[in-house]
Amino acid sequence: MEALKQELKAKIIEALNLEDIAIEEINDNDPLFGEGLGLDSIDALELIVLLDKEYGIRLADPKQGKSIFESVETMAKYISENRTK
Repeated sequence: MEALKQELKAKIIEALNLEDIAIEEINDNDPLFGEGLGLDSIDALELIVLLDKEYGIRLADPKQGKSIFESVETMAKYISENRTK
């Protein structure tokens, strides 16, 4: 699970072009939206694409994203339980 979290942090930085943020700066339980990384709705769409492309996970209901994209921890847990790739 730890390796997945590190991989996920790197993919988030790459997919969202967060060039000024290092992997070490993202804590597993920091909120991704709002106070944490400060992501917005466009970033949420990019994360949905990332889940599909990298892990074979399609969100049937985009509203699921709110709970899945809470933090790197919640994303990693969801991916480990639902990945097809």
